[in-house]
Amino acid sequence: MTRRSAVLLLAAAIVLPLGASSTIDTPGAVALARVPHGGIQPEAVVDARGVLHLLYSSGEPRAGNLFYVRSTDDGSTFSAPVRVNSQEGSAIATGTIRGGQIAVGRGGRVHVAWNGSDAAMPRGLMNPASGQPSAPFLYTRSNDEGTAFEPQRNLARRSYGIDGGGSIAADGSGAVYTAWHGLAAGGANGEDHRIVWISRSSDDGATFGEETQAWSEPTGVCSCCQLRLFVAPSSAMYLLYRSATAVTHRDIYMLESNDSGRSFRGSQVQPWNIGACPMSSMSFAASGAGIFGAWETAGQVSFGAIDAGAARIPRPVAAPGEGGARKHPRLATNAKGDVLLVWTEGTAWARGGSLAWQVFDGDGTAIGAPGTAPGIGVWSFPAAIARPDGRFVVFY
Repeated sequence: MTRRSAVLLLAAAIVLPLGASSTIDTPGAVALARVPHGGIQPEAVVDARGVLHLLYSSGEPRAGNLFYVRSTDDGSTFSAPVRVNSQEGSAIATGTIRGGQIAVGRGGRVHVAWNGSDAAMPRGLMNPASGQPSAPFLYTRSNDEGTAFEPQRNLARRSYGIDGGGSIAADGSGAVYTAWHGLAAGGANGEDHRIVWISRSSDDGATFGEETQAWSEPTGVCSCCQLRLFVAPSSAMYLLYRSATAVTHRDIYMLESNDSGRSFRGSQVQPWNIGACPMSSMSFAASGAGIFGAWETAGQVSFGAIDAGAARIPRPVAAPGEGGARKHPRLATNAKGDVLLVWTEGTAWARGGSLAWQVFDGDGTAIGAPGTAPGIGVWSFPAAIARPDGRFVVFY
C-alpha cells in the first residue's frame, strides 16, 4: 500500500458526530438520509473499498462552495468537510444543473469538476456575443496526502459559452475524463452549433490535453441541460446529453466509446420537441446485471439498460404513475442486480419539491410500491448508493 493510499484510508476511518447525517428508515429496501451540514446537490460514489465519497454544495447559490466528506458506514457518519474549490464563491448551484461532479480514480484519488460562477477564476475564453470572458469549466483533485484539494484549473481551452453542467469520470489505470458542452472558438453561434467536448488525462489528473469534439453529428446541445459521463468496469465510456437540433429537437442521445474517449458513436434514445430549455440532468449506474442510464423527457423520468457495443438503450422504462413535473433522475444498483430509480417531483426555478423512488429488478420490473417523501430543497436533487446488505440509501 502506498503512503497516499494509507492516509486516505485513515482519513476515511475518522468520523465526527458533527458530520453525521440524519437517517430515516422507510419500509422496504430504501433508507433516506439528509446531506450533512444542510448541503444541497449531493453527488455520491462508493469506491472498491466500500468508502462512500460525497460531494455537496453550500452557501450563496450564485457564488457558493463545494465540500467533500467521506463515510465508512454507508453515510451514518461522515468525516469533517473539506472545501473543494480553492477560490471562495467560485461554484454555482443556481439552476440545479451546473454544480459539482465527483469521480474516484487510481489509489483512491478524488477528482471534481464544476461550472465556475460569475466570480470564478481563471475565466474562460472571450464570448464574442457578449464581449466578456465566459464561465470556466473547473477541475481539481485531492492532493497526494488525501487531506485537501489542489488549486482549481480551467480545462476549457478551445470552447466557450459554458452553461449547462459538465461531468467527470475516472478509472483505476490513472485515466481521468471530463466532458462539457459549449461553442467552438471561431465557430458558429447558437444552441444548434453547441458541441460535446471531451478532455482526457492519463496521469491521474496532473495534466489534461486540449478538449476534442466527442461526436461529429451536428445535433447541437441544449444549452442549459447537464450531460453525464460514465466509465464502465470494462473501460467502455458512455455519455448522455440533450440535443438542440434545429433548436426545437431536444432529444436524448447516448454516445459510446471503446478507445478511451478518442472516438464515439451514438444514437437517439428518446425524442422530445420543445421550444425551450428544460434544465434537466442524467445519471448512470452499473452492476453485474448491466449498465443503466436515466434521463427526463416531457416531465417524466425513465431509465434503461444499455446495449453495450451498440451505443443504444433499446427499452426505456418509465417511472410508475403519471409524469408531469418529474426531474433529476438518479440511479443506484446493488449486488443482486436490483436498480433504484430516484427523482424529484414538483421542483422548478427557485422552488424545491419532494423526493420519489422505485426499485426495479434488472429487467425493469418494479419491485414493491413506489415511495415518496417531502423535503427536496431549492436547487437540489437526490443521490443514491447501495449498501452491502442490498438496501439502498438516498441522500437529499
